[in-house]
Amino acid sequence: MSHALAPALRQGLVALGLDLSEHQQQQLLAYLDLLGKWNKVYNLTAVRDPAQMLTQHLLDCLAIIRPLRQRVPNLKTVLDVGAGGGLPAVVLAIACPEVQVTAVDTVAKKAAFIQTAAHALGLSNLKGVHSRVEDLSGPFELITSRAFASLADFVSGSRAALQPGGVWLAMKGREPLDELAALPKDVALEQVQPLQVPGLDAERCLVWMKPS
Repeated sequence: MSHALAPALRQGLVALGLDLSEHQQQQLLAYLDLLGKWNKVYNLTAVRDPAQMLTQHLLDCLAIIRPLRQRVPNLKTVLDVGAGGGLPAVVLAIACPEVQVTAVDTVAKKAAFIQTAAHALGLSNLKGVHSRVEDLSGPFELITSRAFASLADFVSGSRAALQPGGVWLAMKGREPLDELAALPKDVALEQVQPLQVPGLDAERCLVWMKPS
């Protein structure tokens, strides 16, 4: 791989204990380039520097793959809510080709970007949908969000799309104590799982929840 960020990506994967093929690594870097290109027009992310995008976006999303495989080993369907520029949806689709990933966003151009990325990267397991999550029926085994909304709004809005026995996974910075306290009574907190993102000097955690 001749991409300038290829060595940094490889280092990050080693640190995360992820064994992705050369092809998957190329897809991730191609996605990064695509995000940078579209960002100039569509403002998909506030991060502009490619090296920062690698750490703050790619590695940040890749950090959830191992916890995900451990928690839901035979995962088949994921819904990413408020998918924005495709984080973590596109990264999940690349790292887990056996999983069908649907990315929903209320902003048409963001859903269109995800569709474009799916086509450009050859990801037949990824679909971008322009819709409100409340209008999706699912069912999905796992519903995820990253920097989307409060936990209460996230679970309430997506509840109809969650299949029986399914789980919610919210990607957060530091442990969101206020949001956890405001969770609906019929939602059970399973775990707040601290995350280490290689090269990122900031707190990260995963919030696992399910209907109680």
